[in-house]
Amino acid sequence: MADRPDRTTRPPPRFTRLLRMIVQRPPAHVLAGAIFDEQGRVLIAQRPPGKHLAGGWEFPGGKLEPGEERIEALQRELDEELGITVHSAEPLICYEHHYPDRRVVLDLWLVTKYTGTPQSLEGQPLQWVAVNDLEKAGLLDADKPMIPALQRVEGWALGCKM
Repeated sequence: MADRPDRTTRPPPRFTRLLRMIVQRPPAHVLAGAIFDEQGRVLIAQRPPGKHLAGGWEFPGGKLEPGEERIEALQRELDEELGITVHSAEPLICYEHHYPDRRVVLDLWLVTKYTGTPQSLEGQPLQWVAVNDLEKAGLLDADKPMIPALQRVEGWALGCKM
């Protein structure tokens, strides 16, 4: 019977707490916008110091607030972060990503009509990047599944602006 696992062995308390936290806490729902310029490049923003995964690049956006519709959250976040008014956008890809200490639902929308010129209102660096260069741009691992979806719409999205 020495080959049978000992059923009284328990995982370390730290692991148990972390597992309970991940399983019990609902994932944060994050809305992000794919904004293209006239050259077919997409806008990305760098995560600021002091934030989770600081220094990594991501698509601009933020968390869905309780009672808020997804499009409303996208409009609010892009206004607060970039100073643009989103008039229309379409859902592009949505999936759950697991970090060691949290789960997030990442919900990328293709911004099809907006007014204003994107600018950094929260001090984060911004850059326009060709879709085919996103792999080399330091994009967060969580955002990398968005690249194939963006490649499919790249030509169509060229210069989506009012």
